Amino acid sequence: MKGFKVPASTLWSDEYLIDRMGTRQISIAVTPNGTPAREDDNGEILGQYLDRSDLEWYSLQILTAVDQQLGLTPSNEDICYLQSQNGNLYSGDDFIGQGVQTFSEFEPLRSDVPAEIAFCTEALGRSPDAVNLWIGDGRSVTSIHSDPYENIYTVLRGAKHFTLLPPTEGWCLKERHFPHASYRRSSKTGKLFVQPSESTDDIRWSSVSSPHIPGALPPEAHPIHVTLGPSDTLYLPAGWWHHVRQLSGATTIALNWWYDMEMRGMSWVTLSFLRGINEVLSGHADGDDEEM
Repeated sequence: MKGFKVPASTLWSDEYLIDRMGTRQISIAVTPNGTPAREDDNGEILGQYLDRSDLEWYSLQILTAVDQQLGLTPSNEDICYLQSQNGNLYSGDDFIGQGVQTFSEFEPLRSDVPAEIAFCTEALGRSPDAVNLWIGDGRSVTSIHSDPYENIYTVLRGAKHFTLLPPTEGWCLKERHFPHASYRRSSKTGKLFVQPSESTDDIRWSSVSSPHIPGALPPEAHPIHVTLGPSDTLYLPAGWWHHVRQLSGATTIALNWWYDMEMRGMSWVTLSFLRGINEVLSGHADGDDEEM
C-alpha cells in the first residue's frame, strides 16, 4: 500500500527524536554482526542460535545518523538495532478498556503514532496485540522466521527489503534444533562473546541465513522480494516466512502493528502441519565460544 502516513512520518527527524527523547534510556540489541546467528561459508547458520536477549541501555541518540557521525556507538565493532518486539510503543494491555496506558520506553513519541489502524481493526475484528518501533541501519538483519500475527508494517524513513515465502514453503528453509545462547559483554575486554544458555530447550530455527541470495533456496521455492520505502506499507499474513534487510548506509525507521491470529478452526493446525512436514535435525556444533 502506497501513501500511508502517520504524524511520525513527517515529524521524526533526527533532531526531533533527540529533542523529544533527550537522555531517556532505552533497551537496544547489540551484536557483533547484526544478526542473531553465526554463518558458515555457505551462508548457513553455524553453532548456537543466538537470542539477542542481553539488551543494553543507551539513549536514542546512538541510533541516529547524527550520533553515527559523532562516533558515539558503544564500539566500532558493535551493531545496534532497536528491535525489542515487545509492544515497545503499545501493548495489548493498552486496549483492555480500563483507560490506563501501560509503560513505554518511548512515551514522549506515542502521540505521533496511532495505537491502531482503524480499517485494519475493523477488518480483523480486534485491536492490535502490540505496536513496535524499529530503528537500525544496513548492517542489521532480521533472520527468516514466521509469526502467529497479522502484521501491518510501514516504513517512515529509509528502506526495508523483504524476502517472503508462504507457509507452504517452510520446508525449504532447512529448520534445525539449535542450542540456545546469548551475547554477553566481557567485563575484561568489553567485547561481546557467546554464552550458552543453561536449562533452556533447543530453538527450532531456519539454517538458511540469507534466503535473498540466488541459489540459497531450492529451485522449487518461490520467494517474493519486496522493498518498502517511506510511506510504503506491507500486509504480511500470519504464518508467512519473512527475512528483512535494511537500506545500506542510512538509518531506517519503521513501525508495525501486530494483530493476533484467530486460532479458532484449522488455522493453527494447518500452519503447524505445514511446518512439521520435514524431519528437523540437530544444529548442534562441536565446541562453544568462551569469554575473551
